[in-house]
Amino acid sequence: MPDPSTISDPAATVRAMVADRDAAGQRLDRWLASVFPELSRSRVKALIEAGQASRDGAVTRDPSEPVREGSTYRLGVPAPAPAAPAGQAIPLVVLHEDDDLIVIDKPAGLVVHPAPGNPEGTLVNALIAHCGNSLKGIGGEARPGIVHRLDKDTSGVMVAAKTERAHHALSAAFARRDLERSYLALVWGVPAPAEGRIEAPIGRHPVDRKRMAVVPRGKPAATRYRVLRAFGTAAALLDCRLETGRTHQIRVHLAHLGHPLVGDPAYLRRLPAAARALDPTLRAALTGFPRQALHAASLGFTHPATGARLRFDSPLPPDIAALLSRLGDGRDE
Repeated sequence: MPDPSTISDPAATVRAMVADRDAAGQRLDRWLASVFPELSRSRVKALIEAGQASRDGAVTRDPSEPVREGSTYRLGVPAPAPAAPAGQAIPLVVLHEDDDLIVIDKPAGLVVHPAPGNPEGTLVNALIAHCGNSLKGIGGEARPGIVHRLDKDTSGVMVAAKTERAHHALSAAFARRDLERSYLALVWGVPAPAEGRIEAPIGRHPVDRKRMAVVPRGKPAATRYRVLRAFGTAAALLDCRLETGRTHQIRVHLAHLGHPLVGDPAYLRRLPAAARALDPTLRAALTGFPRQALHAASLGFTHPATGARLRFDSPLPPDIAALLSRLGDGRDE
């Protein structure tokens, strides 16, 4: 890494630190994140992989490299750059907004951030248009402000950061699971017992890499569930709480339990046995539901600036509410 005086971007900074005995052997990204607490570990990792870190003058790109006692490490932190995605005037339901963060009620069908196949029309595009310059560059990625995500067809509460401090604090809270999150899930059949805990490791499906699966060498994952309402033996509305945050965790765990989400295009592979006893019209309503029936109903966290404990709730969206009403009217309870 060049000397600070030779950095082409005059707004960039280079931070240096000599590793002491306590640092020796730690992962480089973990140690640098502890040394520079204003930066999240994911941000530090990205900077290292981009060639912005050096050890004793030699560039290193390995975030897992063990720290060497006595070595001098430098980390270059470029000035926040304008976010790559462009702002788009997409309506948002804002539950709360202040100088540090924004909480929104995401509708089903809205992708969180640009990706291949969805280069625009995302929540990030909407946030950039709504927040303007306050959001640009936060997080140092092409997904400014994003600290967690919901699947495209999952609705409900999300929080985004508007400052680097908030991004770091909220990212850390999600990593530690130091927050409250509840989901409402409509599933096929009725789980027994009515309240339980699913603990099963999750990783990429061994054949279909676009899906996740319970696999022996997956990452540890645990989900708590509770039956809120049963509709005969055909379906049930569950309250789900995450102990970990793996991709598609609730969807994978409930399918593994034998109670896949109604409408799940990835993890509902065949017509459930619970559907056979239903009235044909009601069965068609459930099998034809166009998305996974999953809703992020609440989110609670500590405000990164004030320290106040906040909680936000989102009512069931009209499509799931209407489906529950039809199930109730069907008198299958």
